[in-house]
Amino acid sequence: MSEALQSLLDLLDLERIEEDIYRGHSRSAVVPRVFGGQVAAQALVAAGRTVPADRHAHSLHAYFLRPGDPGAPIVYNVDRLRDGRSFTTRRVVAVQHGKPVFGLSASFQTYEEGLDHQAPMPPAPDPATLPTGEQRLRSYPHLPAETVERFLEARAAVDLRYVDDPPFGDFGTPREPHSQVWFRTNGKLADDPLLHVVLATYVSDMTLLDSVLLAHGRGGWAVGDVVGASLDHAMWFHRPFRADEWLLYDQESPSASGGRGLGQARIYTQDGRLALSVIQEGVVRVPREH
Repeated sequence: MSEALQSLLDLLDLERIEEDIYRGHSRSAVVPRVFGGQVAAQALVAAGRTVPADRHAHSLHAYFLRPGDPGAPIVYNVDRLRDGRSFTTRRVVAVQHGKPVFGLSASFQTYEEGLDHQAPMPPAPDPATLPTGEQRLRSYPHLPAETVERFLEARAAVDLRYVDDPPFGDFGTPREPHSQVWFRTNGKLADDPLLHVVLATYVSDMTLLDSVLLAHGRGGWAVGDVVGASLDHAMWFHRPFRADEWLLYDQESPSASGGRGLGQARIYTQDGRLALSVIQEGVVRVPREH
């Protein structure tokens, strides 16, 4: 296991303050606020620790309420909304400086047999044939060295490979609002199903709004031609998967308007099983010229 992955796992291992109250800390991000994927993953950890081990996360719905302060602890308060025969529901509120910064509802279910179908996996190249994230980032001379290093540090726990140029790599001309990345953790994980769901939640916030930027030829926060932030985030966990094995993140944007952009995606295992669906809306604004 890489040192960066172990550091991330330590970050997600929340401190229990008392029953249903947990405390977490933050790490550096590409932008000067708490990374949204981190707070979502930590909130899911908090929820999962109040749920029986035989019940696995099948969905989450979350709102980003305020920018998180990376220099201050985050307290996660868990409400036990429902414990039914098959389903368990939890609500988590993340608090900093006395104010809520993030809210999450998550639902867990015991295993059961049922109807089964899925959308087919789209074509994608083998991840082994693609440049690593570091190789791609260092190939763009227009990116400041500081920006590259910030990206590399923030994503060091994950092997994330773009199928095509990301928005910050090739911008200025609108492209199809569709993006694909392969990802897996930089090292093997334990067999705890919650851990794999949490790591996928963490990664899911890294690239989902890229397709919004592609549609308008924008490079994004890395080059400063838009400003933005995640507003809400929803995930559905369809089938078992491992976050330490290759997952295809197939993303698209059906709409942008009113200073907001919508990204939606499906995540497939390398053998073609649909593992997750994801939807996120975010603020995407063009900076005003003074």
